[in-house]
Amino acid sequence: MKKLLIGLIRFYQKYLSGMKAGSCCKYIPTCSQYGIEAIEKYGAIKGGILAVWRILRCNPFAKGGFDPVP
Repeated sequence: MKKLLIGLIRFYQKYLSGMKAGSCCKYIPTCSQYGIEAIEKYGAIKGGILAVWRILRCNPFAKGGFDPVP
């Protein structure tokens, strides 16, 4: 399951991420890289929850900045 999730994120990074016009991530590392790191560190379930929580926090009102995986 872990490899599948990371594979999906890498597919997004390679093929879909560049299609979004004029957008750049407010956070460092990017949300997709954060997801990969969280899944590698905590596994599919807890890492996936952390990744989803990060994506939910990424909105126009967020300040952004450095936000590493805990």
